[in-house]
Amino acid sequence: MQQYIDRFLEMISFRGLTNNTLSSYKSYIKSYLTYVETHLRKIPDDVTWEEMRTYISFVKQSRSLSDRTINAHISIIRFFLEYVLHRPWDRYQLPYRKFDKFLPTVPSQEEARHFIDTLPNLKHKAIVALIYSAGLRVSELCSLKYSDVSRKDMRVYVGHSKNRSDRFTILSKNALAILTQYWHQYGQPRDWLFPSTYNNGVKPIVSFTVNRIVNDHIDRLGWSQKINCHSFRHGFGTHLYENGADLLTIQKLMGHSSINSTTIYIHLASYKNSNISSPFDVGGAAYD
Repeated sequence: MQQYIDRFLEMISFRGLTNNTLSSYKSYIKSYLTYVETHLRKIPDDVTWEEMRTYISFVKQSRSLSDRTINAHISIIRFFLEYVLHRPWDRYQLPYRKFDKFLPTVPSQEEARHFIDTLPNLKHKAIVALIYSAGLRVSELCSLKYSDVSRKDMRVYVGHSKNRSDRFTILSKNALAILTQYWHQYGQPRDWLFPSTYNNGVKPIVSFTVNRIVNDHIDRLGWSQKINCHSFRHGFGTHLYENGADLLTIQKLMGHSSINSTTIYIHLASYKNSNISSPFDVGGAAYD
């Protein structure tokens, strides 16, 4: 089976995917080919549509995978068939699964500020303040260099983003004040803005550590909401919309490749302080 894996990796490398994505795809194709070899005892060229469907049912039941992950497995099989085996794809033989879409939990503006203000560690406070105030992904925060923060232009340069395009986002005055305190108290880092405490700061802080910082403080505060690091990025977009920013501006600041990703903040925004009223409250007599 190794020749099939090698061919798959060779073909998918032309798509210019990130290392993390390539690693995930490699694990998916290995899972499929292992099943073909050990359960079906066939070569991949001879696998039928029914056997492919049986594999999808197998991984879903044995691993309790979400519908999104199941669709990722189907996509990998499709790529393998088309680009490695040169077989046509039939979407009616192995259809993608529909899945429910849930709105993420977002802290209010007051909760976000309270969360940051009560962080006992200055470095941790600077990390979360920058994620929230600039709408950063955790991976983007970890990759920040000292030179990416421009006090003169009050903006943050974000490279290595998820959609593989660079952007600038806003630098908050409050976040800058916290960052300045952090920078002076933590050795004035000139390379990585948030260097790892290991390896003498040669490498940046990792996503696991940032997620742990947020999760530990959620436990410390005793919050029951399902809030994580990404909730503060969502909070940035939601609160910008609540404060009057247009969706196109929010899209550019957050680095969304499609405006469809940005429209979620219409649903997440609170209308408590807006001028919007329910038609039931407009005209006629009041009930109280």
